[in-house]
Amino acid sequence: MTASTIAPSASAMLELRGLGKSFELHHQHGARLDVLDDVELTLHAGECVVLSGPSGVGKSSLLRVIYANYRPSRGVVRVRHAGNWLDLAEATPHQVLDVRRHTLGYVSQFLRVIPRVPALDIVAEPLLEAGLSAQEARQRAGTLLQRLNVPERLWRLPPGTFSGGEQQRVNIARGLIVSRPLLLLDEPTASLDADNRVVVAELLEDARAAGSAVLGIFHDEDMRDRVATRLFPMRPFQLT
Repeated sequence: MTASTIAPSASAMLELRGLGKSFELHHQHGARLDVLDDVELTLHAGECVVLSGPSGVGKSSLLRVIYANYRPSRGVVRVRHAGNWLDLAEATPHQVLDVRRHTLGYVSQFLRVIPRVPALDIVAEPLLEAGLSAQEARQRAGTLLQRLNVPERLWRLPPGTFSGGEQQRVNIARGLIVSRPLLLLDEPTASLDADNRVVVAELLEDARAAGSAVLGIFHDEDMRDRVATRLFPMRPFQLT
């Protein structure tokens, strides 16, 4: 809802200021779990910032707040969208959907399997939504699936019976098939072998070279070292 043409930096794509997220634990007499507290981060075009810290410090929660799956308890989540700054903490549902369609991509750890829909069509769908013809969308989807070593014999099959690694490669293809200025990645390579992690690293390098800003979680140290331009350490949460 709140939009501004005033930007702190011409290359900044995401700004988190005073960001906090708390959950009330009703089964523990109303105790409050501060998952995120006073997070400050600026993410620039061409960067890959990797969230660091042990499991349970709120890394995935931070990505969900930025993607507007969780509403923050306090602070701002500014994204550069359509040339202006938009605070997703105050955005309307319509604005959130528009940001997701044009600006903000998200690749989770798992593919949400759609029954009876072939893998090729799952990957092609974002291109169809962007206005490409069905033929061109499927051609591009096939090219990306091939690059990610998904066998062509699987493209016409629903991915529900695929292996975990095959499903995740379909998930990555769907998330990266459309070039978006800002990418959120929640352990996208956790179920991949070394060869396919290299492919994903190359795809992220291509995205950064094209100007995308990337914020991700990578627990594999080699992968993190390869893709990160800098690390963003996170503090453990507090129970009050």
